[in-house]
This record gives sequence, C-alpha cells and structure tokens, in this order.
Amino acid sequence: MLMFILRRLLAGIVLILVSASAIFGLMSLSNDTVARSIAGQTASPEQVAQKATELGLDQPFLTRYVDWLSGLVHGDLGSSWYNGQPVTTIISTKLPVTLSILVVGLLLAAVLSVLIGVAAAVRGGWLDRAVQGLAILGFAIPAFLIALLLSVVFAVHWKIFPAVGYTPFAQSPSGWLLSITLPAIALAIGAMAATAQQVRGSMVDVLGADFVRTLRSRGLSERSLLFRHALRNAIPPGLTVLALQSIGLVGGAVIVEKVFGLYGIGTAITSASTQRDQPVVLGITVVMVIIVVVVNLVLDLAYGLLNPKVRVA
Repeated sequence: MLMFILRRLLAGIVLILVSASAIFGLMSLSNDTVARSIAGQTASPEQVAQKATELGLDQPFLTRYVDWLSGLVHGDLGSSWYNGQPVTTIISTKLPVTLSILVVGLLLAAVLSVLIGVAAAVRGGWLDRAVQGLAILGFAIPAFLIALLLSVVFAVHWKIFPAVGYTPFAQSPSGWLLSITLPAIALAIGAMAATAQQVRGSMVDVLGADFVRTLRSRGLSERSLLFRHALRNAIPPGLTVLALQSIGLVGGAVIVEKVFGLYGIGTAITSASTQRDQPVVLGITVVMVIIVVVVNLVLDLAYGLLNPKVRVA
C-alpha cells in the first residue's frame, strides 16, 4: 500500500511541474507587451525598459524559469506584478471559497450518484429511464446554465438561498452552508449524472454475475448482498469516472463563481489572465493542479482499498 501511495504522489508531482512549466513557457511569449501594459500606453520606451528590468523580464528565459522553480520549491510564489501583493496571500484569501464549493460539490456528486445508480439498477423501470435521461441532460447542459437556473428559482424567486456572496465558516456556519449550497449543486449535477450512469451500469453487470446468484441462493439477505458484495465490486468504475469529473469541477468552479459572485481562485485567475499577471496565474495554476492531484489521490486510495489488484498493478 505504501508503494501504491508513493507512485501516485510521484505522478502527481510530475503533473504539477509539467503543467506549471507549460504555463510559464506560454506566458513568457507575451513578456514584451506585459511591461508596456503595466507601465501604461503613454510610457516612454525608457520607462517600459525600466519596468521590464524591475520585473526581471530582461533576464534569459532559463534564468527566470530556474528562479521561479526554486521559489516554488521553497513555497515562494512571488508577488503580483500589478499590486505587489504576495501570491500566497492572494491564494490564502481566495482558496477557502473555491475549496468550499469544490469539496461539497464532490461529496454531493459521490453520495447521490451511488444512491441513484444503485436504485436505478435494482428497481429498473421508470427510475432507470429517468437516470439515463438525467445523465444525457447533465452532459448536455453547461454548468453556467444550471447555475443561472438555480439562482433564478431558489435565490431570486423563492428566496431560500442568497443569490450572491460568500459567508466564511468562522463567521457563521449556517450562513456558510447557505452561501455555498447552490454553487455546489450546480457543480455537482454534471459529475453526478455521469457517475450515476456508470454506477448503474456496473451494478447491473455485477447483479447478473454468477457469484451474486450463488450468494442469493444461499439465503443471504438482499441488503447484505447489495451493499457488502455487489456494491463493493460495482463502485470502482464509478470512482474512475468521478476522478475524471473532478478535473471538470475545478474548471467549472471558475464559471460558477462568476454567476454567484464568489471571489475565489477562479475569479482571481480570470482577472490575472486578463492582466497577464504571470506570478498570480502561475501560483493559482499550481494550486488548482494540486487540488486535482489530491482529489484523484484520495479516489485512487479508495479504489485501491476496494480492489487490491490495483495496488500491485
């Protein structure tokens, strides 16, 4: 099990470095215009050159890359080119917002997809058809449309939840829950639809397997048969789909935060990208990749616990 975890951690570190390096290289292509943008369109060539020197843009690419990578290893992500605020400070103030809707959305997707998928496989009929129809809708409807619909119905019309804004957990746990419920549901629906469909298909296959018929013939209770034996064998493919969906959740958070007026790292990276604020974009990119790696590591561990063959593969 230890080697299984170490392999996943190593793969995650490589992914973080490759993703950050690619973003660094792409953003370096526009360094000539960044200094002009920050100095102002009316700045003289001397002022632009001075600003480029201040930002270190006059240094060779390899030198800048090694300096940034060294800072990353030591936990120093630099400072914003526009306001001088440390990137770690920007992330620390924005990350709780994004993590709140991501974690709650992922938990909702995981729990509800298992319940709905199992129910559809066991009961069949209209429930099975409804799950397959919802899966198609979940794929087809973008997250921002779902977010807008939830906001109009539950926040504007019925006024059950706040339409915009975020309440920190330390300030008010109930207010925090109300402020993230709709964004988390908007994120979860797409992932839940895909995962529930996979769980449903896997559960149908497992329930038709020979070992299930053997256990049922021996008088094993239906509850024990479903949850101790069938679900244990059917859930791993669902976890694989959920791990893939988690990547989409991180990207979807950028749009959902805009709809509900949540100032998380999705909003921050959008603003920084528009300004070509390289340190902020790089820092947030690293954090978002780390979130994806951690989520996938947790799901891989769950997969490994359910299927021992994975740990030695």
